[in-house]
This record gives sequence, structure tokens and C-alpha cells, in this order.
Amino acid sequence: MALDRRAELGEFLRSRRARLRPEELGLPDYGGRRRVPGLRREELARLAGVSVDHYVRLEQGRTLHFSEAVLDAVARALRLTAVERDHLYRLARPWSDAERPEEPPPSQRVRPGLRRLLDSAADVPAYIVGRNTDVLAWNRLAAALITDFGALPHRQRNLARLVFLDEGMRSLYADWRGKASDVAAYLRLDAGRHPDDPRTAALLDELAAGSPEFREAWAEHRLKDKTHGRYRYRHPVVGELDLGFETLRLPDDPDQALVAHTVEEGSPSQTALRLLATWARESLPVS
Repeated sequence: MALDRRAELGEFLRSRRARLRPEELGLPDYGGRRRVPGLRREELARLAGVSVDHYVRLEQGRTLHFSEAVLDAVARALRLTAVERDHLYRLARPWSDAERPEEPPPSQRVRPGLRRLLDSAADVPAYIVGRNTDVLAWNRLAAALITDFGALPHRQRNLARLVFLDEGMRSLYADWRGKASDVAAYLRLDAGRHPDDPRTAALLDELAAGSPEFREAWAEHRLKDKTHGRYRYRHPVVGELDLGFETLRLPDDPDQALVAHTVEEGSPSQTALRLLATWARESLPVS
């Protein structure tokens, strides 16, 4: 399942066409049954102001030398988000020498100062996620909330593996399918940045072989960056927690993101989180 840029480009564009309806965009609907849902290629080309042949060559990945003007027009016609537009650019244009991925990318390391920062945030579950959703570092409260990462083999310290292949995760998240869809969308975004990484290909193959839910989520071609949001947890020790999260990208390594959970002051979730912190201090070692 290594990402072939040309194949990924075509599948991505077809998936974005499929979610649009002619009537939503002011196009005439002449009736009749469509073989596939969404816009036809000719309709999309008309909306983008490009020739049908030009758009077909883009969707079929015949060349990776399309101009910014063409890609911008297609992105507007497809109503792409900023994240989706960036993904389109990565797939549809040749890389410069500076952007060309290394073979394979070097292993990621977390600076000692960041590890100290995680440990000092004793009341906040926080962790650092790297390429392929690998969990690179965490504090004790994150281990108490999600799983004891330190007790896992290095290879298993991976959010996608945990969410899709660990049965315990299904009961931890109140909306497991929503969480799984988000993880698959984030993994696809990351894979688009490193399509030639053999570790990415191995992970995708493993997830596809072991989880029908992953295959279903992957086929949706969703893209989602990890920025902010919230999840509800059903923790076996302290019960339900409704936690937000905020994500900070590291300026010197944008493939590392620090994720910190937040909780509303005076809420039942804050009480539960404090109980979890007490339990963690008594039960779990420092990471």
C-alpha cells in the first residue's frame, strides 16, 4: 500500500468529485441515472475553466507538471479545504531537490528539553507524535489516559496500530469510529508527505491486513491535520472524561507534534482527570 503519487492523485480527485452535487454548484441536472455519484469530469472541468482533456490528464496522473493556476482552479471548483489543497499540490507537482524525500527518512529523536517539558506538565496528558503516528514521548498522565506506552515494544507505540488493532481502544473512546476515521485521515496526510518511506508502506499493509475498518476508512480519502478538537473517553479507572486537545508543531521538525489535552474548569471531567493523576502517580513510572 505504498503511496503511488499518480494513483493517489487520481483516487483523491475522484473522491472529491464524488462528494459534490450539480445542484449545489448551480449546474443543470438533466436527469437520468449517473453511473457514479457526484460531478462528472466534464462538469468539473467547466467549473474550473480548463479543458476536459487537461483535467482528465490531471486525474489520470499522466504528468506531474501542472501549473499553479490550473491546480488553484481545480481546488476552487472541488471546494477543497486548505489541508486538501496542500495535499493536491504535493501529489500533482514535481518535488524540488530540497523537497525530495530521503531514502529512508532518518529516525526521529525528541530533544531532552521537550521530554522535561512533558514531565513538568504533570496535570495535563501530553505526548509527542511523529511520522506514521509514532508516539515518540509522553508524560505519565498521557500513559494513564491512553495506554502505558512504556510497557509496549517500540514498534507498538503507534496511534494507528493501537486504534485499529488493539481491542482495548474500542472501549476507551466513546466514539471509536470517529477517532478511527480521524487517525486514518491524519495518517493519509502524513503518508502524502513521505510517500517513499518504506516504514509507511509496511504500516499501511499491516493495518489493511488486520482491520476491515481501516480499509473502509482509508478508502474515504479523508485528510485531517491534528490541530485541536475533543474526544470523550470511557476510562476503566475513573469513568468518562470529556477532554479537548491542542496541538503544537515543532518549528525545527514539523513532523513532530506536541499534543496536550485540556479540560474545562470545574467540570466533572476535571475531577476525573485529577483522580486519574493521583492513580497514575501511584501506579505508573515516569516515562
